[in-house]
Amino acid sequence: MGEISVDQRHLDHLLADSASAYGAPYQKAFAELAVSHRGRPVAEILPLLRRAADAALLGFTGADLREQAEAISSGRPYVLRVRVTGDRPPAHGGARRE
Repeated sequence: MGEISVDQRHLDHLLADSASAYGAPYQKAFAELAVSHRGRPVAEILPLLRRAADAALLGFTGADLREQAEAISSGRPYVLRVRVTGDRPPAHGGARRE
């Protein structure tokens, strides 16, 4: 299982969001590679994941990407824990107090 911290303003870099204009969500790239590269060597998948992570401006470590590549290669599920950082709007929708 991997873990990454993502600022709430950049969740669309990680997760596909039809309301976002951001064009390179990592989730989409990972899902496409999971289908097209199952059974392929990890060494072939790894640079593709790195390129997708870099395009999405995500700070995955080499170890994170290797785990993901191994999951894609073997066809097993990969669990990613996402920690959302940054200020969150108030739950009631009103203005924040300073």
